[in-house]
Amino acid sequence: MTKMLFLTAAAVLVPMPIMAQTVGQTVSGSRAPDPARMKATVETLVSFGTRHTLSSATDPKRGIGAARRWGAAEFAKIAKGCGGCLTVETIADRFTGPRAPDGVEVVDVLAIQKGTGNPTQVVIVAGHIDSRVTDVMNVTSDAPGANDNASGTALVIEAARVLAGEKFDGTIVYALLSGEEQGLWGGKLLAATAKARGWQVRAMLNNDIVGNTIGQNGRQVADRVRVFSEGIRAGDDAKASATRRAIGGEDDGPSRALAKKIDGIAEANPQIGLNVFAVRRFDRFGRGGDHSPFLDLGFPAVRFSVGIENYDRQHQDLRTENGRDYGDTVAGMDFPYLAKVTALNVAALRQLADAPAAPASVSLDGALSMDTRVFWDAVPGAAGYRLYWRRADAQDWTDSRVVTGATETVLKDIVVDDHFVGVAAVAKDGAESLVTFGGMAPRK
Repeated sequence: MTKMLFLTAAAVLVPMPIMAQTVGQTVSGSRAPDPARMKATVETLVSFGTRHTLSSATDPKRGIGAARRWGAAEFAKIAKGCGGCLTVETIADRFTGPRAPDGVEVVDVLAIQKGTGNPTQVVIVAGHIDSRVTDVMNVTSDAPGANDNASGTALVIEAARVLAGEKFDGTIVYALLSGEEQGLWGGKLLAATAKARGWQVRAMLNNDIVGNTIGQNGRQVADRVRVFSEGIRAGDDAKASATRRAIGGEDDGPSRALAKKIDGIAEANPQIGLNVFAVRRFDRFGRGGDHSPFLDLGFPAVRFSVGIENYDRQHQDLRTENGRDYGDTVAGMDFPYLAKVTALNVAALRQLADAPAAPASVSLDGALSMDTRVFWDAVPGAAGYRLYWRRADAQDWTDSRVVTGATETVLKDIVVDDHFVGVAAVAKDGAESLVTFGGMAPRK
């Protein structure tokens, strides 16, 4: 049984239940993702014929340019409806590679909901808007890209609609990315922009292929979404990787902590109707996505994708062969399911944007002792901190304690050799940061 221990203090914290993986927060607000509206969004994106990154950037009705301008206009409508709560902009750079040998300008469309506390603390929700068929260099054939990835684009726009007008301590960035199919270039552009602007990225939620429930084998999976995350950070140098191995933190890097938190949010919100399948690799086997460039820079990032895939409807020319339909069309999608994935993203965005930043570091001391001393960096704006611990043979946090008015404490009768410990910062309303895994105290 989960044990809850609380310390009294002057600051008021809202106790929140420990879930199987982490603390969740119930969905607030009266608005909810609308499956019919999301279907209309996907149908509009499909109507542009192709959204190939090398297709026309200037044609008013067909190609990537028309799709991006439409997406920006949708963000602008939302911004107008909430009294200017979103700032809409585009960022661009030129990329050259095997899939664009003559170079191409990649443009990302952003809507920024500025935080009321520390606006440099940023949470990003993203999906790529470009599409393709079998030949990645075919820029002329129709490439509807309904599920890959008009579904993710629709999710991002719908999340902006649902959250517009709400106030958060941190900033939310809604991002429509180009160039994914040619080389993850839209993700690289946004990650570089985040670094250049000094954004402290609390989380990047990449949504790619999030709108179907019938798999290649005909099986339906409508109650599960996969969340992919790395363990040891891709951006760690050899010393940092060795340190994480030494403390046993391979399953508790920032991105893995983010996946565990999303899992807990799903469990705390059963009305959403989704189980999180937290896959312990950064993406599908041998593949990647637009969160990868964020991982390379050390930012916490995960990928959402459907519980089961249908490869006949991915990267395929539109055709029917031997009674099998190929091609990524609206007919292959499940919009109530897409709305559920959107609702989970919205719940995660609410908590992550409202919570304080995670502690920069957590240190443990207790070698040759029956007790473990825990101390951590103070977090501006935190009303308190929640310590988590578990036996070292467990994956999920099992015990917790709230501490206020201090940045250290002692866990009596918790032997450091046998336990893992982490700390999250907590807001007055109970919203929690990601858990920072505890490491070795500096030697004096």
